[in-house]
Amino acid sequence: MPELPEVEVTRLGISPHIEGQKIAQILVHQPKLRWPVPSDIQRAEGLAIEKVSRRAKYLFLHTSAGNIMLHLGMSGKMRVVDTVLPRQKHDHIEICLSSGKKLVLNDARRFGSCLWQGTNEPPSPLLQNLGPEPLTEDFSGERLFSLSRSKQSPVKSFIMDNAVVVGVGNIYANESLFLSGIDPRRAAGRISRKRYQVLAENIKQVLVKAIEQGGTTLKDFAQADGKPGYFAQHLNVYGRAGEPCEVCESTIKSKTIGQRNTFFCAHCQR
Repeated sequence: MPELPEVEVTRLGISPHIEGQKIAQILVHQPKLRWPVPSDIQRAEGLAIEKVSRRAKYLFLHTSAGNIMLHLGMSGKMRVVDTVLPRQKHDHIEICLSSGKKLVLNDARRFGSCLWQGTNEPPSPLLQNLGPEPLTEDFSGERLFSLSRSKQSPVKSFIMDNAVVVGVGNIYANESLFLSGIDPRRAAGRISRKRYQVLAENIKQVLVKAIEQGGTTLKDFAQADGKPGYFAQHLNVYGRAGEPCEVCESTIKSKTIGQRNTFFCAHCQR
């Protein structure tokens, strides 16, 4: 599933090709995504894409009439290619531009979404109750410590709660907890302020590093075959159950927490 770094790299990858371009036509080949694609998105035709922004894992194409709100779901990808190129399998939405290019949303599992947010409409309910972005000053160890008091839920579930902080998905929660030496099974309310300060900094560093690694794939968003995907990363624990820990050589363990696979080193993480 695309997590925050993949979505941010997608934003960086498509922005230079579509910002400032006028939308000539929007073709909806499959309106049945996670939510039905509203006909209101046609209001963007004839308008320029002023900028591309991100909030949590949602991307916004800003126009003077409103925003096209996109989500990659579990398998979605975007690419910018020549308008004349034929559709590929699972190309559900094509936003054709005045430049002769088109932005394509490809989503095999159709858990992604394409919604419309009019300029004078209230904010989407999907954006309500979201915590701060993890790479801003609003997110800190002090915030984690304050919100965690008396919470008995596992600390991994706590930092993946979008009301606490947005965009800390499964991969990066596992990796951040490992680097912080915190057992993901521990109750969130039993982690000290000092350890939360370390965890917050590691969350920031892990996400920044992932975005930097993803920068090597930016050219893929405008290739003829247009198949940007997950970028290669070195992971300490995620997906490595049964393998030796690279720090202490103990066996990496796996457990399901909050219906998500969790990976940790019982020796390094306490």
